[in-house]
Amino acid sequence: MGKIFVDACLGKETPYTPVWMMRQAGRYLPEYMKVRAEAGNFLNLCHNPAQAAEVTIQPLDIVGVDAAILFSDILVIPDEMGMDLEFIKGFGPKFNDPLETQEDLDKLIGGDEAATKLSYVFDTIKLLRKQLDERGDDIALIGFTGAPWTLATYMIEGQGTKTYNLCKKMMYSNPKLLHNILEKVTEVVKLYMEKQIKAGIDVVQIFDSWAAAIEPSKYNEFSWRYMVDIADYLKSRFPDTPIIMFPKGVSSFIEQGLVYGNFDVFGVDWGTPISMVKEKLGDRYVLQGNMEPCRLYNKEETTASVEAIQKVMGTNRHIFNLGHGILPDVPVENAIHFVKECQRVSKK
Repeated sequence: MGKIFVDACLGKETPYTPVWMMRQAGRYLPEYMKVRAEAGNFLNLCHNPAQAAEVTIQPLDIVGVDAAILFSDILVIPDEMGMDLEFIKGFGPKFNDPLETQEDLDKLIGGDEAATKLSYVFDTIKLLRKQLDERGDDIALIGFTGAPWTLATYMIEGQGTKTYNLCKKMMYSNPKLLHNILEKVTEVVKLYMEKQIKAGIDVVQIFDSWAAAIEPSKYNEFSWRYMVDIADYLKSRFPDTPIIMFPKGVSSFIEQGLVYGNFDVFGVDWGTPISMVKEKLGDRYVLQGNMEPCRLYNKEETTASVEAIQKVMGTNRHIFNLGHGILPDVPVENAIHFVKECQRVSKK
């Protein structure tokens, strides 16, 4: 029996439309919070394969999703490239040595040396592969990376930002340096994802969380083409491994017909009408998404959204998901309701 999620990614017929949620292994689950407390802090949890595997599997048993997504963080990449990362309670991730010059970039480790340092991620994947295979329920394992642009924004800004003024200042005043950063990150990401697949990942998702920070006319130059380059590299080596692209907030980019590349699934954020994306991209790519995550606070609103998405997408070439990550204060029973409703409305 094949994995329903992998089949759906490849556009094959499935008994119902599979569903998973971004950030499904996370703070809305009391069981996750217990393991995180045992780990001491977020980075410790990322670095502990047994605990990372445990929280990866929790949503399968508790919520009933059709795929597991590796528990890790996008910022382990710049961390292992040599940047000084810490997660501050109530604030989030912070790099104490943000990139300002070519000299700063030159100090960072690149290529295979940096990717190899992420061995704890590959150990987590191997452990998960063994545990999932022993379960025998044909659940797919999703690996992931941040897109080079999203990673670069953290590396340049030093933290999360609402204005992106430092990285955008670099985009317009020193584009060569920004491209040098993006190229170095892209090389590490390619090798990192290759090693994830070799360790046992079934599907890859590339997150561009900060895509909306770039004006549409610059998006291809500073983000999309690097994502496509990663997809091309992986497809040349693992043609049967599905790739999901998720650039958040690029509705106008899609409308202008600028999406291209050798990948399988396009993730649609909640602010982009899935009907428009189906019209523009539905013949080339399977679509994923795109319920507004805050609808999870209300079961009736969840059902209404699931039914509306189903009406547009039908019962094939679609994967149910939220249009961004699940929020920490969503009741677990509401997440379970979402999954059951997705499976109900799409059952064949």
